Amino acid sequence: MPAAAPQQLLYYIPLSAIPGRRPADGTEPYLRPEVGFNPNWFHVRCGIDFSERWHEDPDYRWETLKAMAAEVRRRFPGHPIGGVTETQPPRDLLTGIFGAAAMGKLLGLSIRYFPNAWPANVGAHLADDAVARFEPPELETNPFFRGILRQVDRAAELTGSAEGYLHWQGVLNTAYRLRGETIFTDLIEAPERAHRAFEIVTTTMIAGARALYAHQRRRGFEVRFLSVANCMLNMISPAQYREHLLPYDLRLREAFQVFGVHNCAWSIDPHMDAYAAIRDLAYIDMGLESDLPRARRLFPRARRNLLYTPMDLKHKRWDDIRADMDRIAAELGPCDVGLPDIEADIPDERVLTVLEYCRELSGRYGRHTAQGAS
Repeated sequence: MPAAAPQQLLYYIPLSAIPGRRPADGTEPYLRPEVGFNPNWFHVRCGIDFSERWHEDPDYRWETLKAMAAEVRRRFPGHPIGGVTETQPPRDLLTGIFGAAAMGKLLGLSIRYFPNAWPANVGAHLADDAVARFEPPELETNPFFRGILRQVDRAAELTGSAEGYLHWQGVLNTAYRLRGETIFTDLIEAPERAHRAFEIVTTTMIAGARALYAHQRRRGFEVRFLSVANCMLNMISPAQYREHLLPYDLRLREAFQVFGVHNCAWSIDPHMDAYAAIRDLAYIDMGLESDLPRARRLFPRARRNLLYTPMDLKHKRWDDIRADMDRIAAELGPCDVGLPDIEADIPDERVLTVLEYCRELSGRYGRHTAQGAS
């Protein structure tokens, strides 16, 4: 059996969940596609309601996951989408709960739920004077966090596993939820106020992840990594990232054994050099407009992922999609190809065609699973 690749993380989208990461195991194909359907895809096809009960009730969620798995098997036989196999139900009952809204909730925002979409944080932004008084939550007594731990226990009872990964977001992402657009003017006019928010977010991420991982460990499931989401990074300059945000990402990296960075499907070229300063980066993703050969040179040990947008998947001619996949394999591989946020109006045939072509390319390039790239 191939040796494990413990310092790499994969792009990971369980059924109806927002994308996240999970550890690689060393068996990955050269070009590994990861497909993710929006909740509305399952709402339309299976009639599933993703409102509050779906996120709070593991028993209800377990039944809906079985229905979703059956639908995926029927439409995409032979492809392990969302961790679904032909014979086994998905064991991960935790990834996807509360979408990207858990950190905001821990820090005082509310959550709004939708029958056919991921939940979102709502609530008034922190006023300027409130930032100075802002404190991290007491996790031991926080009702929301204690509820997550109870869900871990129930998931282990239902599935035999405490497997799953809460989405911790990233420092700027969460600070933006707390302060709104003011966080960007803070960086210029009141950097000490911005750093107060960044500090609270970072402290809460470290404490929350460690507490959750310890609880999962007691249930027999080990998590050793943290992955941050830097979706908002293209809203600031590379110099601002290096000065104001990179120090917090470096702190998060040092707090966990394995570390990865998600960026969304924009070009990461302006931030590549700063990211290269993060020790032993285990995962990094980017958009198609990025300098892919340079990314492979700068991050040879990371599992790289190209985020292919649902707009491209839906609207591009097949010859153009195939050319994109050829380029990704040649310039970034071995790597993942993320196909997230697929809506109900994208034909199954489009998804199947890409999956089959990625399989063909992996066969052409060989089953390269080493951390380095040629």
